[in-house]
Amino acid sequence: MLILSSAFPLGIIMTIKKYDKLVRDKIPDIITQNGKICKFRIAHREEYRKKLMEKLQEETSEFLETPCVEELADIKEVIDALLVEYRWTSLKAMVQFKKITRGGFDKRIILQEVTE
Repeated sequence: MLILSSAFPLGIIMTIKKYDKLVRDKIPDIITQNGKICKFRIAHREEYRKKLMEKLQEETSEFLETPCVEELADIKEVIDALLVEYRWTSLKAMVQFKKITRGGFDKRIILQEVTE
């Protein structure tokens, strides 16, 4: 995050934080309601897909640092956006298929080694 300070007339100093990251739809409105000014743009399709992947990494890292339902909800929101963007409608079926064919994680099995 790059932080720049600029002097404005009447001695007012404004701090500008640069982000260039995908944010939830209401974030620009929330920033404005808090008396701040934000600059944003709408991503084109390929950029949006790239930024969704970056957001998934960001939210996953945050969850790993602080495991909580709020961070997990952020991950799910990104996954839901990916499903819509890529028009993947078979996630639920794939989850069920994998659970049937490979099992879940309920038994807490830790694979230690395999000898070939």
